[in-house]
Amino acid sequence: MAVIRKSELNKMSQNELEVKLIELRRELNTERGLAASGGRSQNPGKIKAIRRTVARILTRLPVLAVQSVKINKEEKPSPAKVQVPAKH
Repeated sequence: MAVIRKSELNKMSQNELEVKLIELRRELNTERGLAASGGRSQNPGKIKAIRRTVARILTRLPVLAVQSVKINKEEKPSPAKVQVPAKH
């Protein structure tokens, strides 16, 4: 199955997406090799569907990476205000 919907992607973890990405790239490579050797694919739109699914996964992975990293913003102490003595 080459097409993965956005709702299905949202349910998958980062590791699952990476595994699926490898599977899809292998399948795409197989389909391209078949087309290049003059063979006929049973589904002519399969290459396009696989490419789009790979793009969906590649778009989703950085979002998950950012979400998985806990951003701990530590408050930086404000620099102490130096009081300059007034000149008389």
